[in-house]
Amino acid sequence: MYFIVRRLAVTLVTLFLVSVFSFLAFNVVRGDPASLILGTEATEEQLARLREEMGLDRSLPARYAAWLGNFLTGNLGNSTRFRGEPIAGLIMDRLPVTFCLAGLSLVFILLLSFPAALLSVKKEGGFLDRLINICTAINISFPGFFLAVVFIWIFGILLKLFSPGAYVSYAESPAGFFTYLLFPALAIAIPNAAILVKFLRASILQQLRLDYVRTAYSKGASGRRVLYRHALKNALIPALTLLGMILADVFSGSIIIEQVFTIPGIGRLLIASIGSRDYPMIQTLVVYIAFIVVFANTLVDIAIQIIDPRIKVGSGG
Repeated sequence: MYFIVRRLAVTLVTLFLVSVFSFLAFNVVRGDPASLILGTEATEEQLARLREEMGLDRSLPARYAAWLGNFLTGNLGNSTRFRGEPIAGLIMDRLPVTFCLAGLSLVFILLLSFPAALLSVKKEGGFLDRLINICTAINISFPGFFLAVVFIWIFGILLKLFSPGAYVSYAESPAGFFTYLLFPALAIAIPNAAILVKFLRASILQQLRLDYVRTAYSKGASGRRVLYRHALKNALIPALTLLGMILADVFSGSIIIEQVFTIPGIGRLLIASIGSRDYPMIQTLVVYIAFIVVFANTLVDIAIQIIDPRIKVGSGG
């Protein structure tokens, strides 16, 4: 319990620093936001009016305090691209889509990686082991957006299993919604699953060569029991650490995949906002994505501590 409380405290400090750096990046580094939004042909009166609306006439600490307060209460302001619509509403409309895509991708990663790694370990040096190693090497080499294009060509255009670009919302058809997300999720999952397979396989084989495994065999434990009850449990610790980094890649990878498959999620909203210089929206989305990644890694650290309380995650010991 002490570890969880301490880890949550560290997470809150990290999130605070993320908010500070994000605010500074969009309010100091970029120059005058009003000029960037209105362009070079804007008059001084228009610039002054927009600066006042955005609170740019106040000091930087005051602007940050006001922005943080609004962010925590859900008052995120209005989008400059979507005709002044509330940013919170635009994000909440698209966040469930991105979460479903990321969640489905994570399910595929786990379903593909763990059975493949265990099968490779059981058949070490055999045909299946070599085949799995070749497949993982190939899949690691292909980025997600390339697989997305290949899936659209094969399953969308040739086999006509779905209509590329014809996104189906959950409200319209739950079955159609998950069917359309199937191939984008696989495009995100396959490269990440390949990385996890190679890492998990190496970790399990390393555990199987340690002394405690030989001791277990000498006491009459079966190979299946040694693999699942001993080697796999200890191999999960470093694998979960890698899984935390994969979670970050799943969310960042979905930005491009959503654009390729025309999925109306957070990633596509971010790209559209960048193209139209909608800085209030961009800043909010960057902070939201950073928060999701930080929380995901916090949950991974807590899971590692639950699996093996002897490990002091993040303490350097």
